[in-house]
Parts: sequence; C-alpha cells; structure tokens
Amino acid sequence: MLNIAVFVSGGGTNLQALIDAQERGEIKNGKITFVLASNSNAYALQRAERAGIETAVVSRREFSSKEEYDKAVLSETEGRNIDLIVLAGFLSILGESFISRYRNKIINIHPSLIPLFCGDGFYGKKVHKAVLDSGVKVTGATAHFVNEITDGGAIILQKAVPVEQGDTEDILQYRVMRCAEWEILPKAVSLFCEGRIKIAGNKTEIL
Repeated sequence: MLNIAVFVSGGGTNLQALIDAQERGEIKNGKITFVLASNSNAYALQRAERAGIETAVVSRREFSSKEEYDKAVLSETEGRNIDLIVLAGFLSILGESFISRYRNKIINIHPSLIPLFCGDGFYGKKVHKAVLDSGVKVTGATAHFVNEITDGGAIILQKAVPVEQGDTEDILQYRVMRCAEWEILPKAVSLFCEGRIKIAGNKTEIL
C-alpha cells in the first residue's frame, strides 16, 4: 500500500474527489496519509481533517527563497514514507531540489489540454479566461508528472470538455472540474499506485 501526500492551497475540490474515490475503493494499492497546505486558511485542510488525514501548513510567504521553501516542505514529507505526491490546486512552484528528490513521483492536475493554455502564469481562472478569449470549442484537463518545466512533465491522462456558448470563467471552470479533473486525477493516482504507468522520456504508457 503506497502512501500518498496531497498538496493544496485553496478549497480542495480535487482533494475531495480523491478522498471520495478512495472511500469508493477506486484508488487501488494507495492511501492518502498526509495533506500539506501552502495557506493556513485553505478550506482543503478542513476536508482532510474530516477524513481523518494528518495535515501540515508550510506558508510560502514565510520564506524568502524557493530553496528555503523547498527545504521546509521536504522536512514535512521526509520521515512519512511518502511514495506519491499529488498537487491538487497547489499554487506554490516547487524547485529543482524537491522535484529531483521525488522524480516521477509527483502528479499534477492542470485545467486544460496540455500543451495548450499551460506554463508559467496559467493557473485557476486565468486558464479558463484564456480558453474563452481564444474561441476554441474544446478544452479539458490533464493529469501529468511534474518536472522542472511548468506543466511540462509526461502526460498520464487527458479528458476533453466542450466549451459552450454563453460560458463564463466560473461556468467553464466548474464543468472542467466536474467532467474531467475529478475523474482523471483519481484514475491517474490509482494507475501510479498499481504500478501501471511506464515512463519513456517525456511520454507515458499505461500498462
């Protein structure tokens, strides 16, 4: 049974999707044992506590550099035998030292079909605004491994979602979460815990 840590910054809807999937038995060979927040006011912490999951807060604003922040986060994960880290709406960028420590063991969920609408500056509603401004008819979500390039790691799963006439950023954000993010993130986590993801370069193969 692999130990899963989930990193959060806000409301924790993707954390809740993972908790719900776990309770339904859909995350095979894995269990969420730890939740780390970059913000002490994150509602996700309450979701974790209700589910009986250990929590900690490491606030980015308390550290002057990314390197110092990475060390503080590492001090929380070391000793907990963490096998997989899931970034579920985690708004702090992790540095090279942290990523190299957990190489190919960090999964992120991004609210677009990478390589579109991703990279530095594309997060939250900014992604959905860019989608609506572009006029594309299809968007979606991507579960991918994390490397040193923002949203640049190997893609695990993607799911497309239609952009509909009259959509606002809020409407589109909720559709992408409900129809894509909350579905593919638990699946990607389960695939990892089952040992069914093979990485070759910057591509994945589902076994």
